[in-house]
Amino acid sequence: MEIKVMKIPLQEKEKVVVECHEMTSQVQTIVKFIKSIQETITGVYDDREYEISIQDIFYVESVDNKTFIYTKDKVYSVRERLYEIEDLLSELSFLRISKSVVVNLLKIKSIKPALNGRFGAILTNGEEVIISRKYVSVLKEKVRGGKKK
Repeated sequence: MEIKVMKIPLQEKEKVVVECHEMTSQVQTIVKFIKSIQETITGVYDDREYEISIQDIFYVESVDNKTFIYTKDKVYSVRERLYEIEDLLSELSFLRISKSVVVNLLKIKSIKPALNGRFGAILTNGEEVIISRKYVSVLKEKVRGGKKK
């Protein structure tokens, strides 16, 4: 795959063009990554609002009817419910792994078996999130890129 970067005049709008013979899983991954860089979600930290880049999100969790976004070293509260965040992020590299957690698959460092058919996902910041039995097969399929073995 050839990669070409061209410098353009400041008055022109920046754009990314992906040319391909067919929409492969590799091309889809590239498009999803580019989309994730551009999008943000508004969150509150220390009583101030911040725009959180989608690519900085490790996971989103719902606790006591409140929704929180976890980044490398901060936790933001957000107005949206977990299912709304899940809908927003589902086309990107995010996946629900339990009743209360949606994780960024790009932030998973490793996965290990836990008790009762569950798994633990170790994230790149060292945190561990539990993958419920119900979601293990969905995670495996998503990681494989939708391909059946």
